[in-house]
Amino acid sequence: MKATPEPAGVADPDISAFLDHLRIERRLSPRTVEAYRHDLLRLDLYRSERSLPGWGQLDTQHLRHFIASQHQHGLAPRSLQRLLSAIRSFYRFLQREGRSRQNPAQDLRAPKAPRTLPRTLDADLTAQLLDNTGEDDWLQRRDQAMLELFYSSGLRLSELAGLDMAGLDLQQGEVRVTGKGNKTRWLPVGTPALNAVRAWLKARPLFTADADEPALFLSRRGRRISPSSVQQRLRRAALARGLDDNLHPHKLRHSFATHVLESSGDLRAVQELLGHANLSTTQVYTHLDFQHLAQVYDNAHPRARRKKAR
Repeated sequence: MKATPEPAGVADPDISAFLDHLRIERRLSPRTVEAYRHDLLRLDLYRSERSLPGWGQLDTQHLRHFIASQHQHGLAPRSLQRLLSAIRSFYRFLQREGRSRQNPAQDLRAPKAPRTLPRTLDADLTAQLLDNTGEDDWLQRRDQAMLELFYSSGLRLSELAGLDMAGLDLQQGEVRVTGKGNKTRWLPVGTPALNAVRAWLKARPLFTADADEPALFLSRRGRRISPSSVQQRLRRAALARGLDDNLHPHKLRHSFATHVLESSGDLRAVQELLGHANLSTTQVYTHLDFQHLAQVYDNAHPRARRKKAR
């Protein structure tokens, strides 16, 4: 069953002003702004159906009924949480602009979303995926290096595609990663991944004549490889090794976290390695220095075996 439909376009001036605020002042991405628009148009339709002339007439009881109706129409808990978050932000904007005296969504809470365990590869399947097929062409070297780095350092898809040559330290066995919120962290890289990256670097000049190209991984056209291309190459590698073609890069990231945690039991170190801001919604973020992270990594990761720097 589908949730309540929303009208096409944005006729309400307050919603339009809020969306402009998101685009211009907060500089949110077009995709995020569209998500806000989609959610607020649901609420605008609800308000119109009840002939409420202004946003100030919408109270907490109205919103509680609105959220319940969306839930009954099949909107999932995570979507309801996003919907409430959009409404809270909208009303904060209205309060700032003097368009509403209160924020009726301030104390409302959506139903909790059930926690789903991430799917992972066991150690045997991971080894099957990472075992080199024996081919030695340029694309194979690049793809092998990407596979190894995904699992070696637990990277997100966007993080791997965004890696730069300047962020690679082969001597120390480290890579600089820019994650969510544009936060940068240094991660250890295991020996198999280092060897794969070195092999790729020998072939990389054949992909581009531009010595100033910053990207570590390149497409056939000699420019930074796109996340969608990385995902496509991962599926192809999985099929070539007799694995499920629905293998997403995030499954390698989950596998990395699971295998390190199983071996070390150090949840906070895994949190740092993955670049998570919070261990959970109730646990305070704990900073660990890189020396400790590298030690945990070397002792726990199945494919670490990093050589000590001389």
